[in-house]
Amino acid sequence: MSERKYEPAEIERKWQKYWEQSGLHKTVEASGQPYYYCLEMFPYPSGRLHMGHVRVYSIGDVVARFKRMQGYNVLHPMGWDAFGMPAENAAIKNQSHPAPWTFDNIAFMRNQQKELGVSYDWEREVTTCLPDYYKWTQWLFLLFYERGLAYKKKGAVNWCPECATVLANEQVEDGECWRCGSEVVKKDLEQWFLRITDYAERLLNDLDKLSGWPERVKTMQRNWIGKSHGTEVVFAVDGHDETLTVFTTRPDTLYGVTYLVVAPEHPAVERITQTSPRRDEIRAFVEEVRKKSEIERTSADAEKIGLFTGEYAIHPKTGERVPIWIANYVLPDYGTGAVMGVPAHDERDFEFATKYNLPIKVVIQPQGEPLALPLQAAYTEKGVLVDSQEFSGLPTVEAIEKISESLEREGKGKRTVSYRLRDWLISRQRYWGCPIPIVYCEACGTVPVPKEQLPVLLPDEVQFEVAGKSPLATNESFVNTACPACGGKATRETDTMDTFIDSSWYYLRYTSPQKADGPFDSEAVNRWLPVDKYIGGIEHAVLHLLYSRFFTKVLYDAGLVNFEEPFESLLTQGMVIKEGAKMSKSKGNVVSPEDIVAKYGADTARTFILFAAPPDRDLEWSDQGVEGAHRFLGRVWRLVETHADRFAARTAADPSQPAARKLWQQTHFAIKKVTEDIGERYQFNTAISAIMELVNAIQAYPHNADMGVKLDAIETVILLLAPVAPHITEELWHRIGHPESVHLQKWPAFDPAALVQDEIEYAIQVNGKVRDRVVVAKDATQDEIRELVLAREKIKDEVAGKQVKKFIVVPGKLVNVVVG
Repeated sequence: MSERKYEPAEIERKWQKYWEQSGLHKTVEASGQPYYYCLEMFPYPSGRLHMGHVRVYSIGDVVARFKRMQGYNVLHPMGWDAFGMPAENAAIKNQSHPAPWTFDNIAFMRNQQKELGVSYDWEREVTTCLPDYYKWTQWLFLLFYERGLAYKKKGAVNWCPECATVLANEQVEDGECWRCGSEVVKKDLEQWFLRITDYAERLLNDLDKLSGWPERVKTMQRNWIGKSHGTEVVFAVDGHDETLTVFTTRPDTLYGVTYLVVAPEHPAVERITQTSPRRDEIRAFVEEVRKKSEIERTSADAEKIGLFTGEYAIHPKTGERVPIWIANYVLPDYGTGAVMGVPAHDERDFEFATKYNLPIKVVIQPQGEPLALPLQAAYTEKGVLVDSQEFSGLPTVEAIEKISESLEREGKGKRTVSYRLRDWLISRQRYWGCPIPIVYCEACGTVPVPKEQLPVLLPDEVQFEVAGKSPLATNESFVNTACPACGGKATRETDTMDTFIDSSWYYLRYTSPQKADGPFDSEAVNRWLPVDKYIGGIEHAVLHLLYSRFFTKVLYDAGLVNFEEPFESLLTQGMVIKEGAKMSKSKGNVVSPEDIVAKYGADTARTFILFAAPPDRDLEWSDQGVEGAHRFLGRVWRLVETHADRFAARTAADPSQPAARKLWQQTHFAIKKVTEDIGERYQFNTAISAIMELVNAIQAYPHNADMGVKLDAIETVILLLAPVAPHITEELWHRIGHPESVHLQKWPAFDPAALVQDEIEYAIQVNGKVRDRVVVAKDATQDEIRELVLAREKIKDEVAGKQVKKFIVVPGKLVNVVVG
């Protein structure tokens, strides 16, 4: 039979059709096999997959296919994070509805994923913008509301003028909207929040349980939660029935307070300055500061700008009058919105006091030589208290405790814990999102929509370009409704939910996506979760992953799941970059996946992107690398084709002869290496490298050596390569006579006996530099090794005319010949 040519397009269409028609990737609930949940973060349907998508889906598919071959019942689903501003912005631009744009993109991207050969169970597909999904998003919101975890309040929020919506703190990057890049401003609005701060301590402590998470991600979450132990100190406001509470981690510096600084937005500012002759100046300053983003106000290099209110606080220990300032660098939502100014012992306070000529009082001296005055910089280290009444002479650690205890006894303060984490702002003044199931009744107030009346459907007819309010407010038939409690006239909430709500529970819905009487089946969820391997970008470390952990803990407390953490193991893949920059249309360096698939095939795209770099590192795109991956698959194809007809008459392998034994050993070494690299280390690049080395060994195998060993090695190559390049291996598996899919085969096991080395390769160094290599018997003596090494032609040249002063053998590794 003549050798066939490798035609990727034809082969890949053939097997994709076969897999779909045979239901090969469908998950069976009652299989008798151990369960394994492999999940990639679902995408926003923006219209086209990019190479970053190809990378994450290829990684996930290798894991899923590998675990199936290991005998696991694998859940590997896909869906769409389909609500959000881009669809609405596209609708505004094109004067159309967001739904057709969204569903057209979903159809295109779904087809792209199928062309990549990713083994998803498409019967479990979820789409967050469909009523059968967002009905249950609303149900979960009501669960939070019932448990006192959803509330509405007025406050200063991040407002993107371009997107005309509120942004959570996490969605403001360097003072700009994370979506459109516009400058973010502050605005006062009534907004819905979730009390994630109630779970701050658990979210922090339970990070220690996540041994399968990268330490980098856990550190990012710890820093975002931002736990601080400290003391709240209460200052009375002179001449007013008002107090200001500050939070400090350094109560030992209390006697060094020379001023207080209050956030311009602090509610006490308006109250204590109502009759002040400086009231207009203060209000103008407040408005100017509110226009600035948090980054602009708090970054280390931002200019510190303040204004004296004309009012004074009373020091709780000395009774001295302390001036009250307002300044841009204090934020209303962090700590208490007020801080004590201790310029001698805080760098920021020192900078501020120096600028405005405020007093600087030293109350901490280092052990030994005292500080030189006047200070040229703040002294922030530990030391001994001075000029601090009865606490003078105490070391800082002891003084922190003593002063805190004293404040508590006197009712002027208390020890407490502060968090950087703020409650999650979920209101968005946009149309294309999940409606918040709340109505407002003059008689009954705020009324949740009964669960049996869900979903609250998005109306089709709205006006999009209405600045400052949700497009839903333009549809009177949506807004005006009957109160569920009294039947009287009521109005609906017109904000929609942050889309991070949708992605905080989607992984639960995959376990029972057709369930019509609940968000998920608890038995199915408890059977499959926590997710065994979750794969996605590091950019979601704070947003999505923190919110998902919060949701899971609430559901656990409600008795709906029996686990507290959703993702047992996390793999964060690096970016795909080209010419030193992340691929983007604006940089003109985008490589289209469909172009690569059309020219080289999906298996080549997958093999290259898995081989080019470790998964957690950035991957530099290389056209030559793609061509190299394609040539490698061509070598595998030809290797099998030239031996395919021999499989029908194959005989048992006989590794007794030296050449056969060496290939037999190399085959089992490859099995061990690939198994560990995929299943334990997730180093797919080195796994593929091991397969390549095995292919090289097969091609170098003598023609007159045992054919059974060679055919076993070829068959092993197909099995090991199957998770990486599923189409070509499926074709070659059938080509050598197997009727069942290669992806239903048992993963090969290595024979420990094959890993026992008969010979060892030694590197030969001359004066510390490698000059040659030699293979010697495992049990060779030092004298035998010396004889073999010095007989090598390269070594003879190196030592000619010189004296061998030392001959050092490092067993099993190297020989160093020292000459002089």
